Amino acid sequence: MGEGDAGAGADEWERAGRALREAGLPSGSLVGRRVLSGGTYNAVEELTLADGSRYVLKVPPPRTVPALAYERQLLLSEAEFYRQAGAVGVPAPSPVGDHRDGHLLMTHCPGEPWADLPEGERGPLRRELGHLVARLHRVTGPGFGYPSGALGPLAPDWRTAFTGMYEALLDDARGYGAWLPRPVEEVARIARGAFAALEEVTVPRLVHFDLWRGNILVERTEAGPRIGGLIDGERMFWGDPLADFVSLALLGDIRRDADFLTGYQEGGGTVEFGGAPGQRLALYRSYLYLIMLIETVPRASGDERAAWVREVVAPKLTAALDEIGRGANAPADTGS
Repeated sequence: MGEGDAGAGADEWERAGRALREAGLPSGSLVGRRVLSGGTYNAVEELTLADGSRYVLKVPPPRTVPALAYERQLLLSEAEFYRQAGAVGVPAPSPVGDHRDGHLLMTHCPGEPWADLPEGERGPLRRELGHLVARLHRVTGPGFGYPSGALGPLAPDWRTAFTGMYEALLDDARGYGAWLPRPVEEVARIARGAFAALEEVTVPRLVHFDLWRGNILVERTEAGPRIGGLIDGERMFWGDPLADFVSLALLGDIRRDADFLTGYQEGGGTVEFGGAPGQRLALYRSYLYLIMLIETVPRASGDERAAWVREVVAPKLTAALDEIGRGANAPADTGS
């Protein structure tokens, strides 16, 4: 999160004060309000009280604003992620008050978004991150899918949940007429080739699904840098922990991140990339890259952003689809 326009009209100040009051905090002690940038859907601002305490307020856009199907009630999913992360000691904001009334007020986490770091700092932090993500993945849920209910109730199995998530996204692509490097029906056909691999996942686990560097806060301390918080958990779902490996190596390959994988295994996480897990990982990459391409339409992202996504993200989507296709066409291993 970065600093945006610090100006605010009376309506915005009243909205912030109302959020504080509803959470049982003294709204009259609000002395500062700073708009934060970095998000692309919800409005985000930092609130400072007279005692120096800081909170973050997220407010969704009006329901009339175009959005992808899964984006409805995002703040419900985000609050759920923070509650679950906090319960296992993973640094993250804590929801304050009732988040069901159209906004999410949360505590402020120390640090700044992960930027380029010298190798001497990067390796230990990636290892620490691996430990934290493994801890997240030990948390189990009541079913599979988005807890917000945006796509319906939680499903009893991962294949049902994720195929529903994927098909809803492709419906968004059709509805918005989004540009994709392959026709929508071809994407659907290729993806179906990996759906059987989803059946290996039998336990719904906590998945952030947006753990790129911008959502990982690094805090500078006397002892050195450490992870101050995992934020923006709005894309959270209950599912396959392997899905988190996509954004953790956004536009890259997690298999090359030895420090993270070492920390993840030390924390109790299981790492496997061959066979069905490899098919699932490619499928999850295609899902995230589809989101990045399709959302440019309802976001009205502008020509520059759309051009960047087509140039950088589209080839990654094509590569993921090709990997799914190769796996689906590979001969089955029948043993000796």
